[in-house]
Amino acid sequence: MHQWTFLELAKRVLEEEKKPLSPEEIWNLAIAKGYDKNLGSQGKTPLATLGARLYVDVKRGLTSPFISTDSRPKRFFLRSLLTESSEQKILEAAQSPVIVRKKIEYLEKDLHPFLAFYGYHYMRAYLKTIHHSKSDKKEYGEWVHPDMVGCYYPFGEWKDEVVGFSSVLGSIAIKLFSFELKRTLNFSNLREAFFQAVSNSSWANEGYLAAAEISNDDDFLNELKRLSTSFGIGVIRIDIEDPDSTEVIFPAKPKEFLDWDAINKLTMNPDFKEFLKRVRIDISSKEIREEMYDKILSKEDLPKIIRSHKPVAM
Repeated sequence: MHQWTFLELAKRVLEEEKKPLSPEEIWNLAIAKGYDKNLGSQGKTPLATLGARLYVDVKRGLTSPFISTDSRPKRFFLRSLLTESSEQKILEAAQSPVIVRKKIEYLEKDLHPFLAFYGYHYMRAYLKTIHHSKSDKKEYGEWVHPDMVGCYYPFGEWKDEVVGFSSVLGSIAIKLFSFELKRTLNFSNLREAFFQAVSNSSWANEGYLAAAEISNDDDFLNELKRLSTSFGIGVIRIDIEDPDSTEVIFPAKPKEFLDWDAINKLTMNPDFKEFLKRVRIDISSKEIREEMYDKILSKEDLPKIIRSHKPVAM
């Protein structure tokens, strides 16, 4: 019997329902129809996996069978079923009441769980927060420590024999990430924030600058793109209202080789030292201890972090 993928499950439900549905609505209908039993593997968080698969696939544009609305939460529909009447339904689903929101005060550290969520579901990486205050040396200056680090392991995609063979050759295809986080990113802090990311990410395979509020000014975005292209630093826009809508707006340029001198310098921080130790153990055991990395909250719980702060009047 053919085992379905999450996208095949979503396609079947949407074909039958013939209306835009959110990932949660698709999953609940799939359970009611018994389609979840046809999945090859559900994993620990099947709803989150389904959402991630749909969000990633729809970004392929015209090559994806799915389209999405601009509503919150996003809803998905099949391109093949798009007619004049269904297009009207999608437009209606995309329309949401205009809500005047007060500015919410939150801390930069509140963004860490959002990035951990995105890293886990969309980059297949395990992230860990690096607390700068734990460093026992200050002489290197402040632009040394990344805010978060992460590792992608190939274990779920490679056969054990391939992993074992690659380890003998000393070339296991793990990927190390470095992240600099900011609440806002605009012309007033662009230079400092960007070159802080460049300095703090020189050691990793991929370095990113992530922020929740990124200016939409055309001149600013053009400059941000120029810097990203010139220095290879990716840019992530964190969506604090819809975590699944977090996205890489400019990709990082992968580096094949790690900067071992910089890595050695970073071991001044016990969090980073523990991260290296954890990666080594997980590679050796081929079993990832998820609890040793930042906790992955559900997309329903993440916005509660922001809402827990008092609103600030505009």
